Amino acid sequence: MSVRELVILGSSSAVPTRRRNHNGYFLRWADQGVLFDPGEGTQRQMRLAGLAASDITRICVTHFHGDHSLGLPGIVQHIARDRVEHTVRAAYPAVGQEYWDRLRHATSFHDTDVIVPQPVGGAGCCVLGGDEPFTITALPLRHSVPAYGYRLVEPDGWRMLPERLEHFGVRGPDISRLRSRGALDVGGRTVRLEECAVTRPGQVFAFVMDTGECDQAVETARGADMLVIESTYLDTEEHLAVAYGHLTARQAGRIAARAGVRLLVLTHLSERYEQEHEGAFVAQAGEEFDGEVVLAADLDRIALPARR
Repeated sequence: MSVRELVILGSSSAVPTRRRNHNGYFLRWADQGVLFDPGEGTQRQMRLAGLAASDITRICVTHFHGDHSLGLPGIVQHIARDRVEHTVRAAYPAVGQEYWDRLRHATSFHDTDVIVPQPVGGAGCCVLGGDEPFTITALPLRHSVPAYGYRLVEPDGWRMLPERLEHFGVRGPDISRLRSRGALDVGGRTVRLEECAVTRPGQVFAFVMDTGECDQAVETARGADMLVIESTYLDTEEHLAVAYGHLTARQAGRIAARAGVRLLVLTHLSERYEQEHEGAFVAQAGEEFDGEVVLAADLDRIALPARR
């Protein structure tokens, strides 16, 4: 099976720490590579993680606060410098076009034409076009500036049933023909795919950064195999979460529970917390969400859960 994993390039919030870089998340999905929210230092973190500019096939920016976007100029220039040939689509909030323009052309360099902007906007679901093996949608969140969550959905597939294939006499190359065509004539009888297979749900990945607790965050995460979500504060600082449009670990867990998530990845921790506080993030989220909870750490590699 193809590799599907999340590489944590940075997991701090507004201020990086000695152990946590500014935001940066790379989702490897077979031959696709989606870079989310490249903050400062993302180029270096990619190098430490063994990732190249050519691995990036898409960039998704949730909003234009610096810890989520100040690494963009370096990433763009790295793509240009390495002469990446494939298209790299870049999604970002349309209302932040002026910030995209500044970051895209922040300094002098030999430019590239492979980066294709895809501004997202509106109060509802925005579908991003592309040729990936999944559909990407953006949904507005609730923050101090326009911000969007991203949802990747793989189409449902089929799991072939060997005993049913044998029953209908479908063997060898005919198995792949049946899968691709949906029906096949075998021994004078039409055999349909659904007679020899069961639906295999496609995988879902959700990315929710700076937001207050809201229904849109739940909708972005609905049924996700993996939800990556900010958990800036602990319960003791919930008043700050409310004031600044962020989440506590408990609120992140509540969103995951409401959305029916399988694996919850907490990140975007405030610099105020030391290493000894980190267990509390998992504990408080776990009081709301009974699935697996992982606290992100820089350069971690987290595999998507096995298919359902």
